Amino acid sequence: MSSSSAIGRPDGAALLAGASRRSEIAPFIVMDVMERAARIEAAGGHVIHMEVGQPAAPAPSTAREAARRALEHGRIGYTTALGIPSLRARIARHYGETYGLDLDPGRVVVTTGSSSGFLLAFLSMFEAGDRVAIANPGYPPYRHILTALGCEPVLIETDAASRWVITPEALIEAHRRTPLKGILVASPANPTGTMMRPEALAELVRTAEGLGIRFISDEIYHGLDYAFPASTAAAVSDDATIIHSFSKYFCMTGWRVGWMVMPASLVRAVERLQQNLMISVPTLSQIAAEAAFDGAAEMEAVKHGYEENRLILTQGLPAAGLPEFLPVDGAFYLYADVSRFTEDSAGFARRLLDEALVAATPGVDFDPHRGHHYLRLSYAGSADEMRQAVHRIGDFLRKG
Repeated sequence: MSSSSAIGRPDGAALLAGASRRSEIAPFIVMDVMERAARIEAAGGHVIHMEVGQPAAPAPSTAREAARRALEHGRIGYTTALGIPSLRARIARHYGETYGLDLDPGRVVVTTGSSSGFLLAFLSMFEAGDRVAIANPGYPPYRHILTALGCEPVLIETDAASRWVITPEALIEAHRRTPLKGILVASPANPTGTMMRPEALAELVRTAEGLGIRFISDEIYHGLDYAFPASTAAAVSDDATIIHSFSKYFCMTGWRVGWMVMPASLVRAVERLQQNLMISVPTLSQIAAEAAFDGAAEMEAVKHGYEENRLILTQGLPAAGLPEFLPVDGAFYLYADVSRFTEDSAGFARRLLDEALVAATPGVDFDPHRGHHYLRLSYAGSADEMRQAVHRIGDFLRKG
């Protein structure tokens, strides 16, 4: 058969049209909610956005001014794959200022947001088929990225008895059933907003490493802690991998810049991956990120706004009809139990958006097992929006 006739075969066309199996991952539902809300706004509706974890405030003025000066200079070229040296040094200094750690800048890798940090960490640490433990409920892209890479995400259930965090005992039991290669934890956590006590984090790190399990700590919400100060796994072990970002505390979501603190033995592996997959992180974002550290006063003012919003919701929602939610320790999320109203959080969230113009993310995005009973509400907006949201949610629940 000639090559030309093979090209014209219908079955060949079908093969060309199909997507790879590794791309068959679940959608990130919060983005679907965001798109639905945008359509309502385009038609003239005023939506209160509580679906996406995005600060309403802009990047600090120090960051924006640094970017402006860089643009006026003209040329914005590549940087080295690990990041601008002065930014890496500034990040290392941040660990001294915040946690009292003497961190080698050579262990810092600048990334395109935390998202590429997870990708680089997973690629450098795990082989296809490796099993990696994550808390349930948890951030959906953890399990989606692992699945796309051929790894197996292992959901460890959390509950009120464990204060919604993975315990050493739960990790040991999961590893006993089938060996794990890694564990990823977040504190403050998304979607719950709960945090691990310093002693609990330290015990879990030591338990994991004693079992030969690599430890990854998602610390992108550090700085946004209200119940007690967040602690870093970097203070417990040099072998832990830290994922961080300028998106949340520094209000730089769209700038797409973050960082990792890596074990020294893995830095070269991550550098090779970054060289080939991303070349380097956007230069303008790196310049702005370094200057963002000088905007701490602005960021603390934004944090105080979140604290006010947290109070509005924790006091207002019980009166509105939503009295059950997880501990609101940090980040800017409230994870509310809506089981008294529905067995279908996705449908409930759609009705809340369509009828009350409040956008929230259904818990099934974060928990495939029990998420149909929960909604995640982000309080990263303004205090006026939070008050309006409480009023709208109350009216919606009373109407049934």
